[in-house]
Parts: sequence; structure tokens; C-alpha cells
Amino acid sequence: MMYRVEIISNQSVQDDIIELLEQEIPDLQYTILPDVQGRGGNAKKLGDTVWPEMNFLLFAYVEEPEARKMNSIIEAVKNKFPSEGISIFIAQGVEF
Repeated sequence: MMYRVEIISNQSVQDDIIELLEQEIPDLQYTILPDVQGRGGNAKKLGDTVWPEMNFLLFAYVEEPEARKMNSIIEAVKNKFPSEGISIFIAQGVEF
């Protein structure tokens, strides 16, 4: 069973997240959308003069063990950077 993992976070921690993911899951294949605008629970991130910060979105399709490992990695990064608005969403795929 495949899972879609989405990580949405402030660009300020993008390098930290990618470094840990690649270190812990060396063959991980993923896609990054680098300039993501939006409003989360804490603040807007619109990349303008009023709300200058931006988010990024990383998504990957992985098996369950990798999804669990990605969740653990993100929890560790969230503990290190508690005010950066880091979110992870994991959706189970549908088999046909």
C-alpha cells in the first residue's frame, strides 16, 4: 500500500528537513513546490511586504515504513523549531 506524504513548512527550515529525510531515507524520491503561499494556524505566508515569509511543499509517494519514518523525522524537526509552522499530512492510497 502506498501513502502520499505532504510536508508544508516555512522555507527557513527547508534545508534541515531535506537533509534529515535524505540522510534517513537515502533513496527517497520527492517533489518540492518551493514558493507556497497561504494562511496557517499562526500566520499568513504570502511573500509580500506585509507577510514576507513563504512556505514550501514537499510531497512523496512511499510505502508504510517510509511514511512512518518521515513522520518521526518531522516530529523531531518540529521539536527543534517549535514556532516555524511545520505540518505533515499522510494519506493512504487506494489500491485498484
